[in-house]
Amino acid sequence: MASLEGKVAVVVGAANRDNMAQVIARRLADDGAHVVVAGRKPEELERLAKEIGGHAVSQCDLTSEEDLARLARGTVDKFGGLDIAVNATGWGLLKPFLETTKDDIERMAALQFTGAILFYQAMLRVMRDGGSLIQISSATASIMLEDHAAYMGSKAGADHVIRCIANEFGHRGIRANSVAPGFTVTPMVGKAAHNPAIIDTFAKEYPLGRVGTSEDIAEAVSWLAGDACFMSGQVLQVNGGLTLRRNPTNAEIVGAVKAARAAAAPAS
Repeated sequence: MASLEGKVAVVVGAANRDNMAQVIARRLADDGAHVVVAGRKPEELERLAKEIGGHAVSQCDLTSEEDLARLARGTVDKFGGLDIAVNATGWGLLKPFLETTKDDIERMAALQFTGAILFYQAMLRVMRDGGSLIQISSATASIMLEDHAAYMGSKAGADHVIRCIANEFGHRGIRANSVAPGFTVTPMVGKAAHNPAIIDTFAKEYPLGRVGTSEDIAEAVSWLAGDACFMSGQVLQVNGGLTLRRNPTNAEIVGAVKAARAAAAPAS
């Protein structure tokens, strides 16, 4: 377990119960950090902040420079500085390429690309030397997943921004890295998280034999956040070796679900 005693962290995207950002926030708090959680659901953020002994900022739209500046200033005012900034926001749009609308593309880019840049600009303006920026990316920035083009493209773009930050701010000891999960059992994947046939179909592609958990990602974030980490400008593939292989196709997923339903149906 990394020691983050005396560190101050911001985790954005923590507004949904038990999502990846919330698990990350709990881990950083367990490691000793003062944690500010941000998003747009006041009740849930306040509940989490109380649970971890942190602070909640509920009026935080990632596409608003004013909201992000307020988040940065508020963190410094509350805890005296900023050392760790984690962007764990995401929108899991699943749509065929030719059916993806301009509105879909603009919403995705606003959240996962433009918003990511604005978030890190705001955090860097107040971050202490020796800090750590962490982007929650995706294995799909490297390998294919059907009907995910807008999601994959914006995540890949944010990874390249992280490389730019690492290069430009390294002289201050600031590290910038991405963490790339594969299929992870979280609220973001919806009903698929509770469908054993889907989970098993993905798990077959993982050399380590299982899909990931939010705790796996939080472990990586904890290490990247600590002073012992000597890595910057990299994408940490925390996905059980998935990127050595591939994601299942839509046809394979549908086939597995149908086979499971047939096997469970009572004999006539």
